[in-house]
Amino acid sequence: MTNVAPLFTRTRIGALDLPNRIAMAPMTRVRADVEGRVSALTAEYYAQRASGGLLITEATQVMLNGKGGTGTPGIHSEDQVTAWREVTDRVHGAGGRIFLQLWHTGRAAHPSFLPEGEEVVSASAIPIDGMVFTPAGRVPYATPRALSIDEIPAYVEAHVTGARNAMAAGFDGVEIHGANGYLIDQFLRDGSNSRTDAYGGSIENRARFLLEITQAIADAIGADRVAVRLSPTNPFQSMTDSDPAALFSYVAAQLAPMGLAYLHVMEPVAEAAMPDENGMLRTAPLLRAVFPGPLVLNGGYDAASAAAAISEGRADLIAFGVKYLANPDLPERMRTGAPLNAPDVATFYTGGESGYADYPTLDALESAA
Repeated sequence: MTNVAPLFTRTRIGALDLPNRIAMAPMTRVRADVEGRVSALTAEYYAQRASGGLLITEATQVMLNGKGGTGTPGIHSEDQVTAWREVTDRVHGAGGRIFLQLWHTGRAAHPSFLPEGEEVVSASAIPIDGMVFTPAGRVPYATPRALSIDEIPAYVEAHVTGARNAMAAGFDGVEIHGANGYLIDQFLRDGSNSRTDAYGGSIENRARFLLEITQAIADAIGADRVAVRLSPTNPFQSMTDSDPAALFSYVAAQLAPMGLAYLHVMEPVAEAAMPDENGMLRTAPLLRAVFPGPLVLNGGYDAASAAAAISEGRADLIAFGVKYLANPDLPERMRTGAPLNAPDVATFYTGGESGYADYPTLDALESAA
């Protein structure tokens, strides 16, 4: 049996002591109502998974024009805060710890997702290459309007308000979504940022938006309650950068002195990674070298590769996505080597309990046998 003991050592991130090194990655599940409010079913879903060291929620929009699609939750209204409070109460009652991921989709939104009068915005007027699913079917992504430099402070402040609202809802902290081709990532990478002002051009300028948001949130709620997620080489949503090693090493080095709870890097597990066209295998070791705080890795790990990453000092936590979605008791299954439930891909985004809060635990399977 694989030695998974490193996954079950205690550690500390920011203000939290964790009982193990297993995190639940943020995963969009589109179970919120039309007003962006989560439900008792969402509370059940997260509470079922509370045995992990840390739960990170699905991406949650901080503004109306940041909505990612039908069924995505928000954290910009009083009703949304109240709804999320039921989730945090249930998770804490089950002994867990939970961060809210703050999100603005930028050009990944579509006018059909947004209230009348709201616009799709981005760093630059460069659309995603491809099609988006809308209530009317698959249509091309809209060309976004580039944010003016005078508008940017309001977007920084919206993230701060979202973080304050998350704390009011009882979360243990927030994770800033700077990955996967959404608004902050659109500022970071030069394939989506052609600006010529203080937020474009050089690496320092393109990183400015993320760094301003992070520092402002840290000032508002305490740096030890704040984390950042990055995906340096993820091409999702037609994202590219001419020098991801330099860009994200700079970003990590600038985040380092802030005293954040952790840095979360999404990148394929080392054993499965292939060099890109520049021959660069991984950026995570570069970020690890300049960011001395806790590092969370995410990208197709299993129990064996996760334990190896922890024991070799490559990471402090490993975040699991689909495996955790399908296995609410994932830590126990990894600890004992028990088989995993297979995920039902057809129900990932369909709404309702099926494929959400109905995956069986080991105890439930034994009781039914």
